[in-house]
Order: sequence, then C-alpha cells, then structure tokens
Amino acid sequence: MIEEDPGVPEAGTYAVDYRDGSVGQVMGCEGGLVQLRPLGGGREWDCPPESVGEAPAGDVLRERVRRLNRERRLP
Repeated sequence: MIEEDPGVPEAGTYAVDYRDGSVGQVMGCEGGLVQLRPLGGGREWDCPPESVGEAPAGDVLRERVRRLNRERRLP
C-alpha cells in the first residue's frame, strides 16, 4: 500500500511525476506503481514510486490555472 512507503505521497494528495514534470492527484497503488490522475480529471497514468514526489503548492496552483485557461479557450 502507498501509506506504508514513506517516500510515496498518500492517496488524495497531489504529486509530481519527475519523469516529465506532470502534476496529478494520487489515486492509489496498483502492481507496484503509483496511479496519478490529472488535476482536471481524465485518464490516470502509472508512475514508478521512485519517480513520484509530493507536489509543491505552487505547482498544483499553476496546473489548475493552466487547466482553467484551456477550458476558457474552448468554444
């Protein structure tokens, strides 16, 4: 379980995938991989535990603003 690994953020918190800088919400752990979901919803992706860490509040805010800006541009 995620909660047993002190290096992996808890389910429900926000994390950054260090491989590409993507920010997502930790949904759980499956098959030894951490499952992250984009902040605006969408398809989850898997991330190795060693490549995920707690997302700084500024990164979470920046990602939310990007999502809102994208939504406003849609017709």
